[in-house]
Amino acid sequence: MTRFRIADEPFETAPLRERLLRDEAGACSMFEGWVRNHNEGRPVHGLRYESYVTLAESEGARIMAEAVERFSLGEAVCVHRIGELEIGDLAVWVGVSAGHRDKAFAACRWIIDEVKARVPIWKHERYADGDTGWLHPDEGAPARKGGDPAS
Repeated sequence: MTRFRIADEPFETAPLRERLLRDEAGACSMFEGWVRNHNEGRPVHGLRYESYVTLAESEGARIMAEAVERFSLGEAVCVHRIGELEIGDLAVWVGVSAGHRDKAFAACRWIIDEVKARVPIWKHERYADGDTGWLHPDEGAPARKGGDPAS
């Protein structure tokens, strides 16, 4: 099974977590990104994610391979939704296992930051006032740090 995939339907996280189990792992870190009801002070009613799936999965796979190498991970998995999502829906899930918690936390953060920066996924938000707007999922996010496992 691949480490990164785009999902056009809701997915279960329990099987993803099971993929992280390793005898040598002393830590697991997971991140869930949900659709929230606001963005930059505007009420949001929902959104649609679109992606160039072939390129997204290819770039996502590169990110996951880089993370495994960079942070000496036992395993790493990420799934990102596309399609129509409502408030509270799970939009993205990242999980990693590592020998120690510092690498697990750092790797999980690095993966989600890289996915948001490098994977071709776009968000089309529906606002309460009837307006809509396209944006890359990372727009408005704070600047990324270098991603060094020690930072």
